[in-house]
Amino acid sequence: MANMFQGKMDPEIAALLGTDTKEPAAPDYSALFNEKIEPDSDAQDSEVDLSAEGFPEVTKRFESAPNPVFSDPNYYKTALSGEGDGAQRVHTILQKFVSSKDPKDRGVYRQQVTTAYWDFLKHIAQKAPGKLPDIKKMLLRFNILHPTFLEAKDRDFFARLVIENELNQPVYYLDEWFKNVGTGVIRNSATDEVRISKTSAQTKLQMLVEKAEGKRNGARSLLKAKDEERINMEKALMERCKQLTDHYPIDGLPDINSCYNDVQRKIFGDVQEILKGMLRIDHDLDVFLRDYYQAQQDLSTLEGKIAEEGGRIQVDVGAVNTEFDTVRQMAKMAIGRQGNHFPVVTGEYFRCTPADVGYRENIISMLAKIESIDPEAFCRFYKNRMNRIVPYVVLIPCYGDTGVCWEPFDRFNRATSRGRIAVPMYPKNLLIAVLSAVGDLRWQVAKEKASYYWMEEGLTGNYYQWFQKMKLKGDLKETFIEDYIVWMTKESEAIQKLDKEVRGIFWRHIPFSQTVKEKLRDRSYTYQDLYQRDLNRAISDGY
Repeated sequence: MANMFQGKMDPEIAALLGTDTKEPAAPDYSALFNEKIEPDSDAQDSEVDLSAEGFPEVTKRFESAPNPVFSDPNYYKTALSGEGDGAQRVHTILQKFVSSKDPKDRGVYRQQVTTAYWDFLKHIAQKAPGKLPDIKKMLLRFNILHPTFLEAKDRDFFARLVIENELNQPVYYLDEWFKNVGTGVIRNSATDEVRISKTSAQTKLQMLVEKAEGKRNGARSLLKAKDEERINMEKALMERCKQLTDHYPIDGLPDINSCYNDVQRKIFGDVQEILKGMLRIDHDLDVFLRDYYQAQQDLSTLEGKIAEEGGRIQVDVGAVNTEFDTVRQMAKMAIGRQGNHFPVVTGEYFRCTPADVGYRENIISMLAKIESIDPEAFCRFYKNRMNRIVPYVVLIPCYGDTGVCWEPFDRFNRATSRGRIAVPMYPKNLLIAVLSAVGDLRWQVAKEKASYYWMEEGLTGNYYQWFQKMKLKGDLKETFIEDYIVWMTKESEAIQKLDKEVRGIFWRHIPFSQTVKEKLRDRSYTYQDLYQRDLNRAISDGY
């Protein structure tokens, strides 16, 4: 086991700790603290299952019995109780808004309700890490301040939604999201507004700790995935060996078994390939294991240093308060400047059919549908391995029509950390809202992957050069997202709406599933030609 700790300490750590390193840093640590890899500080990411191949099937969308919380006559009173002056302000302004007949006054009160309500909601969110009453949990989850603001059929719809995350997917309602952030299960979303106290030296020390944690968590996820891959290959080897040992007596010589048949002779070649694959996996396991132990050793050293200097850095605003402000910004982006920013769900504004409400099971079905068309939508390459990593999905109870990607991945771990997308729960078209978030994720991941060369290489480079050549105006990313939506909704059905060059870029860098490709190949010469190019690239090993 001593060999596990033969890596050299990174010069950045050594300088901070005052350790003299006479030899240059080993590759492991240049990778650990290199900006291109940036390990992860999110403890939850260590639990990402890299072996999962798809979303679970949604078999249960509604409870058999409605949640009694929405029929509670004291719902409104309970929702406001214990929330101080903010609740009283919401109640007072809301009464004026509901009773007002003058359109101008109503517009003023509407804006006042919006501001007061978000302040009131923040007060509730602060309590989410603890034990929230069911009514306040539903208020935070759906923005239903008073059930009678909705029609009976809509109240019944919300009352029958599944409460718990039974599918165990990273799709969260706000009450769950704030609870996880407040208890440290999920780190805060990236923001420029968080100010860190204490000295810059300790700030840098804390960042190194987070990077070391990320390296360890990333290596652990990769170890688990490689171990499962090895188990599968070992099972395949055992099956092949069993097939080799199956013999039948020779006719006329019952005490002598037959020779190997043609199928069994082919198995010898298969066994050789499996053994080579097992050796490659074993080598990868050894590398990942060294990474893990090295990061663990560095982490222990750094935490000891932090303990000497008085403990970890404290953020001078609460985690939930900071995250709440971030979520509010997400809601503004999802709604847009010209959208409906009124936060309370009322029959006046709620026009969604059940199929277009962004409840958890519906979102998971949408993500599964997207992945069936774009199988690499949630994938990232790392060390020659394609990792499927589903992003965190935050469900924002607002009337927005556009999903957004807040982070393509944790800034400290590009290998195994989850990105973050936000989806409005009450859009006009839920599929378009989810597609816009996934398209945003697609763009940001590709841009970060290309780094300084994002205008020259890969998906973003090719698309940017086309955009410039066409002399188009407007926001580049927004144009890409619009084209991605067309790609997924129209082009996947053989309805040709994209520019020919854009279609070629997407076919190469955002490939459809093989099933969709084969379907399109038979529908049009355009897709047949693209399909043939795939075959030509595969033959020349240039794909």
